[in-house]
Amino acid sequence: MDSFIIRFLICNLLISIIICILFAVNYLLRNVLTAGMKYRLWLLLPGFMMVPFLPHELTDLLLRFSWSRTLLHSASSASAPAAAAIDTAGIPGGSGWMNDFTLSVNRGIPSQLPVILWGIWAAGIAVMLLLTTASLYQLHTVKKSALPLKNRKIRQIYDRCLTELHIKKEIPIFSTAFLRSPILTGLFRPAVYLPISVISCFAAGDDAAGAAHCADETNGMTDMIRYIFLHELQHYRRRDNFVNFIVCPAGILYWFNPFVRLAFHAMRDDRETACDCAVLDLLKPEKYEDYGNTLLYFAGKTSSNPFPFSAGISSAMKQMRKRIINIAFYEKPSARTRRKSAAALICTAALLAGFLPFLSVRAGTGSAIRYQWNTAGKMVSDLDVSAYFGENQGTFVLYDIENDTWSIYSRNRATLRVSPDSTWKIYAALAGLEEGIITPDNSLITWDGSTYPFETWNQDQNLQTAMEYSVNWYFQEMEAQMGKKTIEQYLHDIGYGNEDTSADFSSFWLESSLKISPVEQVELLVRLYRNDFDIAPENINAVKDSIRIASDGSTTLYGKTGTGRVNGQDVNGWFIGYAEKTEGTYFFAVNISADAAATSMQDSNVKDRSASENYTGTREATGSRAAEIALSILNEKNIWREP
Repeated sequence: MDSFIIRFLICNLLISIIICILFAVNYLLRNVLTAGMKYRLWLLLPGFMMVPFLPHELTDLLLRFSWSRTLLHSASSASAPAAAAIDTAGIPGGSGWMNDFTLSVNRGIPSQLPVILWGIWAAGIAVMLLLTTASLYQLHTVKKSALPLKNRKIRQIYDRCLTELHIKKEIPIFSTAFLRSPILTGLFRPAVYLPISVISCFAAGDDAAGAAHCADETNGMTDMIRYIFLHELQHYRRRDNFVNFIVCPAGILYWFNPFVRLAFHAMRDDRETACDCAVLDLLKPEKYEDYGNTLLYFAGKTSSNPFPFSAGISSAMKQMRKRIINIAFYEKPSARTRRKSAAALICTAALLAGFLPFLSVRAGTGSAIRYQWNTAGKMVSDLDVSAYFGENQGTFVLYDIENDTWSIYSRNRATLRVSPDSTWKIYAALAGLEEGIITPDNSLITWDGSTYPFETWNQDQNLQTAMEYSVNWYFQEMEAQMGKKTIEQYLHDIGYGNEDTSADFSSFWLESSLKISPVEQVELLVRLYRNDFDIAPENINAVKDSIRIASDGSTTLYGKTGTGRVNGQDVNGWFIGYAEKTEGTYFFAVNISADAAATSMQDSNVKDRSASENYTGTREATGSRAAEIALSILNEKNIWREP
C-alpha cells in the first residue's frame, strides 16, 4: 500500500495536466463548442479520476484499446534507483544454490513518508466527509419539512412544463420555507423544491423585483415560474444529479488537488450555462430578457447552492454576470455548428483517452503492465496451493510440455510483470556466451578487488560459481562489455518481458525498469530448453549446466532464485526452472511479494521470532522462500523429491 500513495500522487500530476488541456480546449474552441458541449467536455474528467481505483482487469482493457499502448513501454518504467547499498542483514539461510545472495536497492523515499502521506490524505477525506454529511443532513431537513405543492395554478404551469419537455416520469414538486432558491435533487426519486417566498409572490402578483420588468405583472410571475421549472427540469433531462453523485466522491478523494477544485467549479458554471441555453432554445428571442431577469431575481436571493447532490437556478454573482451576458448575445446554434461542436468533443475525448493507461499503471495498488497472454487454444487449469504461500501473496505456474497443459495458482498475478532480479542472470549468461565475452570452456572473469558483503563474491568467478552464488558483479561486467544497445537488441530478440533498460544500466534488472511475468518466465524457459532462440547449442548447454541443481537418477532439477531487496527489506522472491524426468519435462515459476513497509513494521514489533505466535517465517519475500514453496508443490505433484 505504500507504493499506492506515491503512484497516486504521480497520477494527480497527470490529472492536473488533463485539466489544463480541458481548460485550453474550452478557451481555444470557445467559438466552436456549444454551451452543452463545453459542459460535456468536463464530464470526461470524473472518468479519468476514477481510473486509479479500478480493478486490474478493467485497467487492462484500457491499456489494450488505447492508442498510447506503444508509448507506455517507457512510461511504465520505475524511476532509476539510487546507487546500490551493501546490506549484510537478513541473508537467507541454507547453502549452495538456496543461498540467494542479493544487494539492497535504495529508493530514496523514507519508509515513514508513505505513512505520513496516507495519514494526511485520510484526514482530509475525513474532514470532507464530515462537511458533506453536514450538507446532506441540511438537505434531509429541507426534504423532511417540505410539503406537496398545493397551489393549483403553479401546479398547472409545472405540468405544462413536463409536457413541453416530453418528460413522462413523475417528478413530484414540494414547497418549503427553508430554501430561498429552487432546486432539483434526488438520484432515483428526483423532486423539485420550490421556496414558499416564490409561491407567495406568485399569489400576490405584485413582486417588485421579479415582475416589474414585465408588461403585465400576473403574466410576468407566470413566465418566471415557467422559467424556473424549465431550468430545473433541464437538469433532470441532462442527468445532472447523476453527475453530481459521481463528482462529489471524486472531489472528496482528490480534496488536496487545487486543479480539481478549479475544474469542478468551472464544470458547475458550464452546467448552469448549458441549462440556460437549453431553456433559451425553447423560448422566443423576445423572451430572453425576461429569462435573464428571472436569474437576476434569484441572484439577489442567494449566492450559491449549498447542497452537494442538487442543482438549482441560482449561482454566484461572478458567474451570474457571465450567464446574463451569454443570454444577451445568445443565438441558437445551427445544425452545422452542432456537428462541428460534437466533432471537437469526440476528437478531444480520443486524444485524452491516451492518458488512461498511464493513470491505471501509475496509481493502481501494486499495479504494473501486464503480459497480454493469449490463452486461445491452450489448456489452462487452476490450482489451489494457497496453503504453501502462508502470508505471502504470490503465484505458481506449471507447464507440462508433453501434454501441453498449464496449471496456475492465481492467474491474476501470473501475468503481472515485476522485476526479474537474479533470474535475469540466466539470459545475461546466454547473451555473454553468444557475444563471446565468455565461452563454455573458459568463462572465468577476474575479480577486480572490490569488497562485497559475501565472501564467495570476493574472488575470481566462472559461470558455474557466479550462477550458484548469484554474483552480481560477474554479470554486470559482461553487460558492460556488451553495451546497452547489444543488451536492448538481445531483449527484443528473445522477447524478454517489457524489454526496458531505461533505468541505471548496471541495475536495470534489480527492482527497476525491466519487468517480466511468471507466465513469460515459463515460456522463455521452454524456448531456452528447445533452443528456439537459434543460439549455438554449446552455449545453450553451458547455461543449462550452470542452473543444474540436483538429480535423483530419474529426475534432474534446474532452477534459479531471485530476490528483490528494497531499502533493506526483501519484497520480491523468484524461483524459476524445470524438472526433466524420463516421462516428460515440467517447467515452473514461483513469484512471491511482500510489502516493504509492512515488513519493516513487523520487524519492529517481533523481536523474538520464535516467541511470536503469529509469525510463520514467511512475511518477507525471498528467492529461497519461493524455492521452498516450489519444491513443496512439485513434491505434492510427484514431479520432484529431495534425493
